[in-house]
Amino acid sequence: MTRERFIDMVRTEQEPLRRFLLALCCGNRDEADDIAQDTLVKAYLSMAQYEERGKAAAWLYRIAYHLFVDTSRRRRTLQPVEVLDKQEDASFAADRDFRYQALYMALEALPPKERTAILLFYIKGYAVKEIAEIVEATEDAVKKQLSRGRSQLKTLLKDE
Repeated sequence: MTRERFIDMVRTEQEPLRRFLLALCCGNRDEADDIAQDTLVKAYLSMAQYEERGKAAAWLYRIAYHLFVDTSRRRRTLQPVEVLDKQEDASFAADRDFRYQALYMALEALPPKERTAILLFYIKGYAVKEIAEIVEATEDAVKKQLSRGRSQLKTLLKDE
């Protein structure tokens, strides 16, 4: 991958990557931003090894997913939803985060593999085959993760 192509990819994928990681991190902005930054640095440092087969964005999400898993293993517990953003009015931030709190809490209850499959499939629009490549699992495993994740979310969000 050339430097120019990498810069173009970052321009188009930076915000979607941050939103994906924010959902994956259940609303923890600091953790999501740290992983997004680490993802871009790692991708930049390894762009010479990138093989032009498939979507470059999927390659970026694979790096982000692995960094998320590594971070989760180190912490062993997920951080609570961050309610206040220092650069925003506190009441606006609280209202904004409260709107998604039930979803973040339900996503937090899912194991990381199911959460990732759900987010990549429903939020990012990746096909099962692409998700399998990103998370380095079989298509059948991804289908099972999606099924379990949907079932758990349905139960958790039923009362909302």
